[in-house]
Amino acid sequence: MFESARLPQNMDKKTFKKLEPQLREALLAAQLPVVEKQPFSTMILVDGLDGAGKGEAVARLYGWMDARHLVCNAYGELMDEARLRPPLWRYWRDLPPKGETAIVFGSWYQTVLRDWIYKKIDEDAFDKALTRIRRFEEMLANEDVLILKFWFYLPKKEQEERLKHIEKKHAARHVLADWAALKHHKKASEAGEKIILETSKGYAPWFVIPSQDPEYRDAALAQTVANAMKLKLEDGEPHSIAAPPVVGGLKRETAVDTIDLTEKLEKSEYEELRDKYQKKLSDLSDMKSLSKTGVVLVFQGNDAAGKGGAIRRVIRPLDPRIYKVHPISAPTDEEKARPYLWRFWRRVPAKGHFAIFDRSWYERVLVERVEGYAGHDDWLRAYNEINEFEQELTDFGYIVCKFWLAISEDEQLRRFKAREDTAYKQHKITDDDWRNRLKWDQYAIAAGDMIDRTSTHYAPWTLVSSEDKRHARIKVLKTICDRLEEKL
Repeated sequence: MFESARLPQNMDKKTFKKLEPQLREALLAAQLPVVEKQPFSTMILVDGLDGAGKGEAVARLYGWMDARHLVCNAYGELMDEARLRPPLWRYWRDLPPKGETAIVFGSWYQTVLRDWIYKKIDEDAFDKALTRIRRFEEMLANEDVLILKFWFYLPKKEQEERLKHIEKKHAARHVLADWAALKHHKKASEAGEKIILETSKGYAPWFVIPSQDPEYRDAALAQTVANAMKLKLEDGEPHSIAAPPVVGGLKRETAVDTIDLTEKLEKSEYEELRDKYQKKLSDLSDMKSLSKTGVVLVFQGNDAAGKGGAIRRVIRPLDPRIYKVHPISAPTDEEKARPYLWRFWRRVPAKGHFAIFDRSWYERVLVERVEGYAGHDDWLRAYNEINEFEQELTDFGYIVCKFWLAISEDEQLRRFKAREDTAYKQHKITDDDWRNRLKWDQYAIAAGDMIDRTSTHYAPWTLVSSEDKRHARIKVLKTICDRLEEKL
């Protein structure tokens, strides 16, 4: 995950200066009715990598909100008083009353995170700690505590530069721990991924904030807090699970937005590479070691992005006896009567076989989210359920390859019209396709959230530019061959 957070979201100082009064107004408009009516208390957890500017962001938040009803609780190493009690005691001690807001530094996640990084606990203890935290947060939420959890993300290169700058301004002792943490950037990011994936719930969502640009970072934090408090006050639920799609008029870029749609292949080069990778795929699928693994291929993307064409190039070199293509449409009455993953568990291949999904379980967080077929809590919890499903597959030895095929709005329109004008393609275009096109931006946001929340080290997404179909087909074939070579 963190794909979108790796993208530098820049806001110039002029835009920020114009936006600042609006942010202050929005925060106070959300905070003061809560102070007056006291329907719930708010806890804002600020976590993430060292050097990401957590302190600066909180200082700005203090300046924008009514500080009389705001407290900052910072936690470091356990002191004697806390060592003699259970781990969560000091957080219970400092819970804010209804109407008040607490900002938490060094939250209940930090001790677990550092113990894991420095190998003071094993994976089993790490998982048990996350389970305990989930129970704690659920109970708080049931007792009218609004929990907002922010992970400030900074790529390693930017983190190193930021820490060098901090070192110039402070004594070496002050940054020693930070420099030590820099050495563990990869492990900290992996642990952060696990924490976010397993503990982001509707009652206690995580918000991943890209922190390369201080103005964007602070605006995103303030806007998210204001929106969540306002929504909680209106209907009891915070209806946001990611940094807002638009901050100060600037659209938040996602990993999907970064796909280079100009990539192309000439016909002669395409044919040469197609033959090369189809032969390679055929050879790999004939290996005896394939009997020790199953292969699950997932194709998602914009309507008319060429999923079917890419799948046909994949299956051409395969023995028909070892693969099955599953075109996924709206669930049947039989499927609706069961949990949504049931119909996909039924299609899991035996080892030695391929299961190819033309659309998949990800429709839960795409179509069902955007069209309202799944409630907010249902599609929100689906991210974790999907990750756990895919981890079960990979733990059993399966290879899971997931492809997002992307095209532009203009190219989609051209392909839609071509389908209408071609008799043997007319079955591919439906009224639903045209309706979905009207919600292009909503689907783009949903796709970005999906990739952020479900691109894991065991089942990563491959983002494919499909503006040129030849380029897309080669990238898909090559990726599958590479993944099979790694495993077999």
